[in-house]
Formats: sequence, structure tokens, C-alpha cells
Amino acid sequence: MAKYDERSVNPASKEAMKTAEDRGVETAWDRHKQQTPVCGFGELGVCCRICEMGPCRVDPYGNGPQKGICGADADTIAARHLIRQVAAGSAAHSDHGYDIAHTLLLTAQGKAEGYKIKNPEKLLAIAKEIGVETKNREINDIGVDVAEKALDQWRQLTGELTYMNTRPPKDTIDNWRKHNLMPSGVEHEIVQTLHRTHEGVDADYKNLLMHALKTSMSDGWGGAMISTDLSDVLFGAPMPVRSKVNLGVLEKKQVNIVVHGHEPTLSEMIVEASRDPEMLELAKKNGAEGIVVGGICCTANEILMRQGSPVVGNFLSQELAVATGSVDAMVVDVQCIMPALAETSKKFHTKLITTSPKAKISGVEHIQFDEAKAYSIAKEIVKRAVENFPNRGDVLIPASKTDLVAGFTVENTFWHLGGKYRSSFRPLNDGIIAGRLRGVAAVIGCNTVKKIQDKHHLDMVKELLANDVLVVQTGCGAIACAKEGLLIPEAAKKYAGKGLQEICEATGLPPVLHLGSCVDNSRILVALCEMIKEGGLGTKLSDLPIAGSAPEQMCEKAIAIGFYCVASGAFVNFSPAMRVLGSENVNKFLTEEVEEITGGKFNWEPDPVEGARRMIDHIDKNRAKLKLRPMLNPQPYEPKA
Repeated sequence: MAKYDERSVNPASKEAMKTAEDRGVETAWDRHKQQTPVCGFGELGVCCRICEMGPCRVDPYGNGPQKGICGADADTIAARHLIRQVAAGSAAHSDHGYDIAHTLLLTAQGKAEGYKIKNPEKLLAIAKEIGVETKNREINDIGVDVAEKALDQWRQLTGELTYMNTRPPKDTIDNWRKHNLMPSGVEHEIVQTLHRTHEGVDADYKNLLMHALKTSMSDGWGGAMISTDLSDVLFGAPMPVRSKVNLGVLEKKQVNIVVHGHEPTLSEMIVEASRDPEMLELAKKNGAEGIVVGGICCTANEILMRQGSPVVGNFLSQELAVATGSVDAMVVDVQCIMPALAETSKKFHTKLITTSPKAKISGVEHIQFDEAKAYSIAKEIVKRAVENFPNRGDVLIPASKTDLVAGFTVENTFWHLGGKYRSSFRPLNDGIIAGRLRGVAAVIGCNTVKKIQDKHHLDMVKELLANDVLVVQTGCGAIACAKEGLLIPEAAKKYAGKGLQEICEATGLPPVLHLGSCVDNSRILVALCEMIKEGGLGTKLSDLPIAGSAPEQMCEKAIAIGFYCVASGAFVNFSPAMRVLGSENVNKFLTEEVEEITGGKFNWEPDPVEGARRMIDHIDKNRAKLKLRPMLNPQPYEPKA
């Protein structure tokens, strides 16, 4: 098994890799090897494909062309391609949010089968915040108006996004306005990005990058934040829940349905349909003892947070799950779905089913999702999985599975910190002010074959915990730490510094809080706003002793998230580095100069422990600026130059 140590730190993944290899299944790691060596120009961000006169390459070392055919230099080329990535990442999460808002509208109008407003309290709170009248009105009528107002955040061409006026501290809002970083509408900013980057338009790298910051904000404070809020309205607010994670959650004697992707609209219905007595009886008739619905990627996090469903794995686990021979159906929607699943599933009995008109795969069965028939469609998918159970061949499921606690939100963290009757972030702020807690770090993001699966998440998080930094997570990073056992309260005693350990023991919280899917990074932004409101930690988001990181990033969504976090005032360690190293000016702007504008900046440290220490160094600098007490239990270290 040692040959797989360079691919993953997770025992179940390594076992499944051997199974895949023995069965002749090609995985992402094999295809990555086939792609080497990679294009050096592309890696540095100085290869341009914008127009049809090229492609053009600029030599960052001065030995070849210094400009493309149109005259674009390395700065323009790197910035132009980077902000297109920001636009694509913002579009992905915001389109998810648009679909959730549309589903709420149909539900409130009585046109969506199987859905109902499960959290009217949050709907009323949102209505009050955005100016929708609630007095003496039916909840569905309020839902229609809230959904319409939400959809307007995509469509409007002037003004400012609502949440950017209601949630952040005033000093942060004033700074955004000063630097023209307040987006008017989600779609408008993305369209502008594509226009600016067309051949012959914007060639000023700083102007391009400033618009990238603005575009990303339309996601973080717009599309993604709306998605999180309205998902809570439709499907219920998450509450802390125990579950299990890793490939070992697949069951040999039960029907295994794996939902994979990012949108909860269908996956929530599939979980409900799997519990339908008719489906359970059908499972028994086909020789199964029951039905398991587990998830991969952010769909996993959505059904984990609200339903307690088990988590099969994160991004790089998708082919490995099929290779166990135990997956009767893999149901996918959008984002992070490898087209290679089509070929992998054909080697087994697994039914691969696409469900979104935006994400079809050639040669794969497609069952179109429609909110008007959501539950009926979900039952049909469950039925096909159940009827496929007898077609299994040899099943080899790794035994590894780990306990976890997930389901944290801003609202329920209030209760954990302050109690049901005095819910408050005061204990969190007081812990930071008193020096028991150094600060808060968000460690989020993906897996990438460029790094050992999960290792960088784990090494970074353990270093932060040892230095009394409370860690919050979303997405595949949270799944990585869950597999290691970091998402249970007992982990504090093993991994946390003395101050953080005391806080976890007093509150019963794990030292790592799982806040949901990657769109739920918006929960982190709201939590930071609450810390400012609570007082004692500055007046701007950039004042807070906090930092963020995506230590195994691999997609445009991660780039967009990194941008809106930096725009909001956070220090963000991002690795692998964005493709800007071929432009000294673009790199300098993102890692130095932008701090003068937003208070945040990027750092490209590839080593996860050193990356954690850079984050700690930033947290300590902000602590010093706030004149907070020294740490009660300091963990000294010597950062690299």
C-alpha cells in the first residue's frame, strides 16, 4: 500500500485505490500522471487564448516575446484570465443560489411537489431584513415576495446588493464604497467581467483585478449568501448532528445511493424517498436490508447538515466509491463531477444518472429534474437503484469510517456559546480578548491531485488548533478533517492548545466547526459580522484576528471565494498559487498592494504547516493592533523569512 502514500493520507482511499487498480479502473491520479509535464507558460498564467489570432505566450524570464499579437503584456494576460476564473466561480455558486430562490418561489406558489417552507421563522427574519411586509400575511405570500426580491439581486443593473447594506459593519461598507467594490447585481458584474476581458477592452491589470474583487463580492454577499439563507428556509436550519464519514459508510447488504454535486433540491427529495415505506419494501423484495443515501462533495454536506446522512467522501473519492462495486446508483447534478465517472461506472453495475440540463455527460442516462414533480422523480431514481441491487458483482468496501459532528450555523453557535436564553457571541469575543483563544481560521476548499489527498487540510488544521485557533470549515476540507476525527468534541483534548481546549470543554463544541457546503462560506462572513457587532474586536472586518485558507484548491469557485474573502478584509493563504506568477505586478498587487485597499491579501505558501504559521502571524498582528492581552498559553515558533 506504500505506493499510494503519495496520493492520499486516508486509509480507506488507499485501499480503494488498490481495488481500482486491481480492477483496471483508471482514476484522476493516473490521468494526472499522463498529463505531465504540464505547460510552464500556462502554469505561470502567461498563455493567452482570448482571441483567435493566438494563442500567444509571453516569456516571463525575458528570453522570448514580451507581448502578445495585440500588444497585451504579462500583466494584462495574467489579470484577464484570472478575472474570467473569478467570474466563472461566482457564476457557479450564484447560479446555485438562483435555483434555490426559484424553488422557493415555486414552493410558495404551490407549484413544487414535495417541498414546503420548513423554517418560517428564518423566512420572517429575512423578510424583515429586506423590507418585505409580514403583518397579517400568510407565510406562502411572504415567501413569494422574499423569493422575488432575492431574484432581483441577480437581475438589477443599478444600486447595491441588499445584504451588503444590512449585515457588514459600517466602516467596512464605507471602505467598499470608497473603492467602488459594491456590486449592483450578480449577473451584471459577471457580464461586465466577460466584456472587459474580450479582446481589445480593458488592458489595465489593476482595473481588471479591482473588478474581479467586485464581481466576487456579488457571489459571497449575494448569490452564495442568498442560497444559504433560502436553503435554510426551504429545508430547515441545520442543527448539530452526529453521523459517520468515509467509504466504510457504504453497506454490503443495503442499497447504496450516492448523491454527488452541489444543489440540495433533488438530494433532499432522494433522502425522503429512500425512507418511503414503499421503497423500503421494494428493497427487501430485491434482497437488500435497507437503503443508504450517502453523499460526495457539497451535496454530501447539504444532506449531512440537515438529515444526518453519512458522507462517502470528498472530491477525489468519487471514482473510488464506484470502484468498491457497491454503489447501485450515483446521482449527480452540477459542479465537481468528473466526466470519467461515465467510463468507471460502465466497469461495474452502477447506474450513473445525470439530472441537470446544465450538466449532461455523453452516453449517460439522464433523468431531468423538475421541481413540479420533484418527489415523483426522486422515487423513480430510488426505485431504479433498488432494482439494480441484485446486479452487483464482487463488493470490496474499505472498513474505515469515522464519527463526526456537523450542522453548525451562526444561529446555533450563538446558543452553544451563550446558552439558549442568553445566546451571544460574547464568550467567543471574550475568549479572544482574554488570550485563551488566539483567533478564528477558516480552512476550506477542495482536493487536488497536485497534493496528497487531505494531507494539507489536516496538517494545517492541526497546527492551528495547537496554537489555540478555532477552526471553521466548509466543503471538501471539512470532509477531510471529519475522516481524521477532528470534528468531534473529543478531538480538542488530543489536538487543541490549552485555551481552545478549555473553551471546547466548557461549551461541548468540537475544535473544528463544520458549517456546511462551499456556498455556506457565507455563514462565515455573517459570523464575522456578528463578532464585530458584539464589540471589543475593532470596527471593520479587516480588524478581526482571523485568517482563511484553501490549502488544496483546484477550481474557479475556490478562486472566487478567495477573492471575496480578501475583498472582505481577510488574509488568505491559497495553494496551489493562482496562475499569476508570470506577472510580477499582478502577483505583487494580490499579495501586497491590495491590503492597502481592503485590509486583506493573498499568500501562496505551499507548505501547510508554514501556511498555518503565516495565518497565525497575521492573527497576532491584528491582536497587537487591537491591543489585546498576550496569549495565556503561547506556542512559540519561528516563521520562515
